[in-house]
Amino acid sequence: MKAAGLTAVVGLLAVSQGYAQFPERKVQVMYPWAPGTPTYGVSQLIAEGMAKELGQAVPVVAKPGSGGVKAFKAFLNSPADGYTIADGYVAPLVLAPMFGNADWGCDDFIPLYSATSNSFAIATRPNDDRWSDFKSFIGYLKDHPGETRYNGNELTLPHMVAAKVLKQLDIVSRPVPYPDLALGMKDLRNGTLDWLIVNPGMYRANKDHLKILATLSNQKAVQEVYDGAPTPKDVGVDLGISGLTASGWDWWLVHKDTPEDRLDKLRGAMQAALKDKDVRDGIAKAGFVPTNYSPDEYSKVCNSVSDELKSAKDAVEWEKKKVRALSQ
Repeated sequence: MKAAGLTAVVGLLAVSQGYAQFPERKVQVMYPWAPGTPTYGVSQLIAEGMAKELGQAVPVVAKPGSGGVKAFKAFLNSPADGYTIADGYVAPLVLAPMFGNADWGCDDFIPLYSATSNSFAIATRPNDDRWSDFKSFIGYLKDHPGETRYNGNELTLPHMVAAKVLKQLDIVSRPVPYPDLALGMKDLRNGTLDWLIVNPGMYRANKDHLKILATLSNQKAVQEVYDGAPTPKDVGVDLGISGLTASGWDWWLVHKDTPEDRLDKLRGAMQAALKDKDVRDGIAKAGFVPTNYSPDEYSKVCNSVSDELKSAKDAVEWEKKKVRALSQ
């Protein structure tokens, strides 16, 4: 009995010490875009908050390329030991598989927590007298099909969302591809473009030159980011999109085979980081919104966004047909 009891105690101590020892070294976060962007800064804020909890450095490693696929592949090639986290943005997580550029899906990963969203809005020039609000904007586009132009890089998230909204409202505008949103902003100001799908960063940098006709989310936090601009609900319009669909967003993910005790410790650290006032203030200052989804909501949220984006992809094809018909 004594020997058995001693063996049990030793076993428990070994498990306890194994848990306490993780992490024994840095835990890296694979980030899918270039460093120095607002999204990179937000990821660093969360990682620094986690580092306080874990007692180890949590560097954010930028691996841009192939629409985020390069970072995901690097993550998948790492051991399932909890020392590598994927910063799972919607483009590599959902869009890349949808376009045949990756062979994974939402349910191939285990979530820690949702991190942030970066929601879009429809903007125009403040002095444009063709419309005064979102409803008159819709009315103008109905009366002048295909006569307006907006920023629309084919099969990027903002373009897909815009096409989905246009199809839902049965209005046609011509998408113009831009390699950079700042170039679209420049052409909006000089009159080459009529309206713009913007993100909070572009809005905050150009407030004096933009009028937000409507956010593309009904969240109050998103409305606050755009300084009280009307939401679709405010103007009584159903845009045919919900939840995170009209946003850039990320969930932090680990391998499916990550040991349970390490998963729990990483989740606890991320949850604490997202509750930290300094982290939350930094996220808000960058124009992002904490999404506050728990791990058990991941599969439902990720797969529902995937389904809505499939219909948004179809809306791009609808838009092409409409534009071609108007050009004949």
